[in-house]
Amino acid sequence: MKLRKASAAAAAAVALALTVTACGSGKKDDSAGGSTGGGDKITIGIKIDQPGIGLKTPDGKYVGFDVDVAKYVAKELGYEEGDIVFKETKSADRETAIERGDVKFIAASYSINDKRLAKVDFAGPYLLAHQDILVRADDNTITKPEDLNKKKLCSVTGSTSATNVKEKLAPQAQLQEFGGYSECLTGLENKVVDALTTDDSILAGYAAQEAFKGKFKLAGFKMSNENYGIGLKKGDAELKDKINKALEKMVSDGSWQKAVDAHFGPAGYKSEPAPKIGNIVK
Repeated sequence: MKLRKASAAAAAAVALALTVTACGSGKKDDSAGGSTGGGDKITIGIKIDQPGIGLKTPDGKYVGFDVDVAKYVAKELGYEEGDIVFKETKSADRETAIERGDVKFIAASYSINDKRLAKVDFAGPYLLAHQDILVRADDNTITKPEDLNKKKLCSVTGSTSATNVKEKLAPQAQLQEFGGYSECLTGLENKVVDALTTDDSILAGYAAQEAFKGKFKLAGFKMSNENYGIGLKKGDAELKDKINKALEKMVSDGSWQKAVDAHFGPAGYKSEPAPKIGNIVK
């Protein structure tokens, strides 16, 4: 008799535990948890040193267009902002971070190309950027890429942007390589260099900083197509589909345009319309 009562009580306890677990799961996509574990947190790779794209402020906050995209996607996966762990992922480390599981996905001015697709998958694209140049607002001498011949063109050490210009468009351009884009901007402001080149979205982010407003302008040359996508582990079709749906919703409800205007608008950046998911512009 006592044994039956004990068994019944145990069964009831198990049933109650299962009910509580089910009720507490909500809509959170537990499969999207990062290396922090348990599905309670999601680890997302971003840039932390690119104004307008991904920047860690002195007070420890993360701001930028890619940050807004990452937050929106995470929310659609069932994560509140407090559930997000942002992790800096430098350009050279992005594929490794995904493959090791250090992050669940990456939103970090991450251009989709065949070389990267061999290692990781991409959702998106969510932004079509172009290689461009930034010049001083009062400089009207550079109206086409060829005008960069005999001009001092700045980019960061190891970047292919300036090399692309010199090899394909302006062979007499004088390349100046600095350690970071901020140094190039200072050089541009002080007339040490004549132009700075990288993706237009990155240039717009820097130019939109309070200290630089009104001092620079984008040339609008569109020297390449850069399809920014969200990188994730190769073969994770379920997560890729969920992220794509989140990106489509971000565009349809106006959140995408709001983020573009907030982070790039002050620089006069005229972005391309939101790209269609899966449409890679060559």
